[in-house]
Amino acid sequence: MNVIRRLWMWLWRPSARLAVGVVLIIGLVGGAGGIVVFNMALANTNTTAFCTRCHEMGTALNELQKTKHYLNRVGVRAECPDCHVPEGGLPKYLAKLAAAKDVWGRITGVIDTPEKYEALRLEMAKGVWAKMKATDSRECRSCHDFNAMKFDDQDKTAAKKHQRIMKEKGDERKTCIDCHQGIAHTLPSGVEE
Repeated sequence: MNVIRRLWMWLWRPSARLAVGVVLIIGLVGGAGGIVVFNMALANTNTTAFCTRCHEMGTALNELQKTKHYLNRVGVRAECPDCHVPEGGLPKYLAKLAAAKDVWGRITGVIDTPEKYEALRLEMAKGVWAKMKATDSRECRSCHDFNAMKFDDQDKTAAKKHQRIMKEKGDERKTCIDCHQGIAHTLPSGVEE
């Protein structure tokens, strides 16, 4: 009985060292678990299947499926995150945070039908184009590298433009999205290719 009483007293009046150790262990295990859950959530929400779960995003998927970025002779497919989410680090987290407004738009009914999606297409497209322009089309360049292009295999006009753009410097330099706005989705009404 004395042993049980001592154990009981020890549990209810632990030493400061033991308390700090327990708190530290709980903090480390909880922190590690939080990081694992956070990364799993990022991975699971970074898929085309997740992005197109809402029926209005089916419009975007249907458009993508008709392009060379989805079906092509070499079998390389671009998925939603390849173009809309940077590879990693802070830009990836910021892109995921910005995507929360699309989820909010879905919940609040801003873009919950194909008609509403179409009505906002130009506004949404301009936002994506501005982001791509500001990042020098970073997501495009994760697959397309000027230094890996075979200009002899390109159309003469495209080859000439690509080679000229490679040499441009500064803020006026063109980037992929300046010429390839309708590459994966239907252009909004009034925007010419």
